[in-house]
Amino acid sequence: MNPLLSLLQDGKFRSGKNLGESLGVTRASIWKQLIKLEAETGLQLERIRGRGYRLSDPISLLALPLLSEHFAGVGWGSYLFESLASTNDKARDLIQAGCQPPFIVTSEQQISGRGRRGRSWVSPYGENLYFSLVWSLDEGARQLPGLTLSVGLAVLEALRELGISNVGLKWPNDVLVGEKKIAGILTEAFGDLADKCTVIIGIGVNVNMMRGSDELAQPWTSVRLELGRLVDRNQVAISLASSLNSYLAVHCHYGFGALRHEWESKNLWQGKDATISSSGRHVIGRILGVDDAGALRLLVDGGERRYSGGELSLRLAK
Repeated sequence: MNPLLSLLQDGKFRSGKNLGESLGVTRASIWKQLIKLEAETGLQLERIRGRGYRLSDPISLLALPLLSEHFAGVGWGSYLFESLASTNDKARDLIQAGCQPPFIVTSEQQISGRGRRGRSWVSPYGENLYFSLVWSLDEGARQLPGLTLSVGLAVLEALRELGISNVGLKWPNDVLVGEKKIAGILTEAFGDLADKCTVIIGIGVNVNMMRGSDELAQPWTSVRLELGRLVDRNQVAISLASSLNSYLAVHCHYGFGALRHEWESKNLWQGKDATISSSGRHVIGRILGVDDAGALRLLVDGGERRYSGGELSLRLAK
């Protein structure tokens, strides 16, 4: 990671002289690096004569040695990048290059982060967690049903461990606090779905984001906004990895059916009227829950209908 940014991440003033001495370069070199840092990361710096430089807002950088040690403890490899188009895309490249799962890809920033149904995922430098787990499914497509929902439970559990008690789930891939989105999930499967296949589990968590963007299409919150303090992103990644390891073990051994009732108990929209939409068609019904394959169960005109698939949109009925 950027050594200059590592020195500045706490938001405290440091003089150009001290920064230069720490990095073994001249003050003029520090000045040039600061200009480049602002341009490449979008971070804002304050400059005050006699005091030096600081970040306008402190950040929490990811630490590869710490993360690698923890991930290795559960048998996962790890890759950390400063900037990527998306962690899911990089994970796919690493698979094609011969890297063997399971492994984690994280990045300080995503240039083209995306969510479900092709939506963009706002990914500013050093603020949130951009996290992709590459995982093998020994039984292929038989283990895919409900996988995204099982991952949702893992994300929820990690956030509760961090102190967010009022977090819940929305079918199929959103983690919410009230009506505000705090995390999302995007899974992509590759290989022989009739046998052993590989799945990329992409997870985005709003960790320290304080300001929104015109790209955000729905209400949102972050761990920092909920807890009222800057959060160590390494702690979030470690908590998430531990929770994922536990829930994926259950899912792969027993299937989503073993987690179905737990998911329904944490479904914020359970029993509410909602509209499900696809290709311009809209159906209104009451949410009954999900089935053992993770399909949404909706009560429509006195009968039950089930919905699954990546192009569906679910909204509370007005």
